[in-house]
Amino acid sequence: LLQLKLWNKYRVSNIPSLIFIDATTGKVVCRNGLLVIRDDPEGLEFPWGPKPFSEVVAGPLLRNNGQTLDSNALEGSHVGVYFSAHWCPPCRSLTRVLVESYRKIKEAGQKFEILFVSADRSEDSFKQYFSEMPWVAVPYTDEARRSRLNRLYGIQGIPTLIVLDPKGEVITRQGRVEVLNDIECRDFPWHPKPVLELTDSNAVQLNEGPCLVLFVDSEDDGESEAAKQLIQPIAEKIIAKYKAKEEEAPLLFFVAGE
Repeated sequence: LLQLKLWNKYRVSNIPSLIFIDATTGKVVCRNGLLVIRDDPEGLEFPWGPKPFSEVVAGPLLRNNGQTLDSNALEGSHVGVYFSAHWCPPCRSLTRVLVESYRKIKEAGQKFEILFVSADRSEDSFKQYFSEMPWVAVPYTDEARRSRLNRLYGIQGIPTLIVLDPKGEVITRQGRVEVLNDIECRDFPWHPKPVLELTDSNAVQLNEGPCLVLFVDSEDDGESEAAKQLIQPIAEKIIAKYKAKEEEAPLLFFVAGE
């Protein structure tokens, strides 16, 4: 039972997994301990605490025409940090949708940039994939910076899209789900909703930890909204309680029709 609680608390989805915790506060210092010990075997960066996005990303970025720009060009914008690779079919299908979403958001006058962090297996593959993208990327040759960004957000699988506010704080780790659920980008920058409608695209979240799913009669138009109103105050209370402790809520809330 204790083992199961720990797996759920830290949302471990694959093994081996190494998570560093501050013993005095119980807070997670780093989710991607395996990358840490690979990148810093001498422990020179110990205690491996999280650093600001601006510090981790610092350095030159690329456009697909070969032009370079400094990472401080991202300041003042919402940023989507996009972990992806050409060899991964779900990544390629998300990229096609994301290109359209990116254009819509920019055309609406919003300050938004996407940063591609490649998991490709060769520089040629990276260049081929990046040629389809209208945004910026960490140079493929800068493996250390790509690895630090993976460590910063505890990336355990791709595609992953992390959406940041202009201060570099995480708005949502579920950018992939948000983009697929909101093709018109009406809800950008996708602040998390306390209660979600269960759909094909966000059902993947059911694998990430405990969930409460309220099933309703989908033939009754008002039933889904009434169900949301029923559990929303409970969800908001639990989320606020854990946010005050700077922790993720231990439960996700869904309403399911068909």
